Amino acid sequence: MNAYARTDPTAGRAALARYVAAATLVRAADGAAAVGLVLLAVSPGAHLAHGARTGGLLAAGLTAPHLLGPLAARRLDRAGDGRGLLAGAFALYGAALDAGALLLGRAPTPVAGAAVVVAGACGPLLTGGLSSRLAAIAGPGAAAQRRAEGWDAVTYGLGGTAGPALVAGLAAIASPLSATLALAAAAGAGALVTLTLPAVGRAAPAAPAGAEPLPLGDTLRAVAASGPLRRVTLATLLTALSGGALSVVAVVLGAALSPRAGAGATLVAAFGLGNLAGSLLVTARPLRGEPDAAGIRWVAAIGAAYALCALAPTYPLALAAFAVAGGVNAPFFAATLAARSEHAPPGARAQVFVALAGAKVAMAAAGTALAGAAAGLGPRALLAAGTALALGAAAGAGLDRRLTAAGDEPTRAPSRDAPDAGAAGHSRTIA
Repeated sequence: MNAYARTDPTAGRAALARYVAAATLVRAADGAAAVGLVLLAVSPGAHLAHGARTGGLLAAGLTAPHLLGPLAARRLDRAGDGRGLLAGAFALYGAALDAGALLLGRAPTPVAGAAVVVAGACGPLLTGGLSSRLAAIAGPGAAAQRRAEGWDAVTYGLGGTAGPALVAGLAAIASPLSATLALAAAAGAGALVTLTLPAVGRAAPAAPAGAEPLPLGDTLRAVAASGPLRRVTLATLLTALSGGALSVVAVVLGAALSPRAGAGATLVAAFGLGNLAGSLLVTARPLRGEPDAAGIRWVAAIGAAYALCALAPTYPLALAAFAVAGGVNAPFFAATLAARSEHAPPGARAQVFVALAGAKVAMAAAGTALAGAAAGLGPRALLAAGTALALGAAAGAGLDRRLTAAGDEPTRAPSRDAPDAGAAGHSRTIA
């Protein structure tokens, strides 16, 4: 049983609901802030000569600091109760985003950019940092853990789809500045809700008394030495590379298949809606069995879905294929959360979550850049490359699992209330 779970089921459900509310607020802010900054930079009110270029630089300034996340995560691993650190990071994110938005066009652009970089440095705690605390809130048993991880995936889905849609709508109704300030307010509200979460000790099996969190180098070596974490990392990075290219591919494919303006954006929206639907399904039917094995199966499904996108002969079929691709990404993401939760070493839990989240952001950005540079090859060729990456990740992870499964030491005790404990006996929960 999870040593940190709440013993009162009603209190546990209420705590999970507050977690979902906080996570949705801060991830909507994080997922939409780049869109808001670009809209603000190109708006006439900003009075910028090169608005699009400035907006792109601001978006990069918001994203690049995610790679520094493990430094903040080490403090979270050290914290006895991480609520204050998380809430402070969320509030600082909102305040820095506020400052960047208000300064843009009114002060030298590097000053506004510096504020945006400060917000970006807090970003990893809005994603992996907050997820690292979920196991302590979810409740005992593998089923409760997996369902909570499904809800966590929903918050990411909402942040990545509803967040940008809302900021675009607010920008059209009011102004880009108002929309960006609303995102900052959402991050501040998320900080307040975070303070209401249950007080817990370390959100993972504790390190020996008085032990310091693992140094980052030791954490990375521990990830490489753990078969499940190694395989999840491989699959996550390769799928992030192909997933980052998807927005560029969708625009080009949409233009090729439909004369309607915005056809590519609709393909992206179909992917997002499919992802959200898949996340909701994972909460209703939690993943069963080893998350490591489930992740490999779902990576293969992602490859198959990308192949459907590449082969779609008409726009309606492309819409359906992109929705399927979004749908199968959701259980894969939930499986990666479960694998990180079960196998992160004591003293490095937050670092594992945040390091993988930051690397995923970096790989997605690289995928976007590569797709833009290779757009001349055509969308179907790029989708074929994404298919090959996903299937290669599944094959590589599967081979690694086959070769090393006997040597992987179980890091958690099997749980009686695992969904398939009777059938496979391999499900684990937090001890």
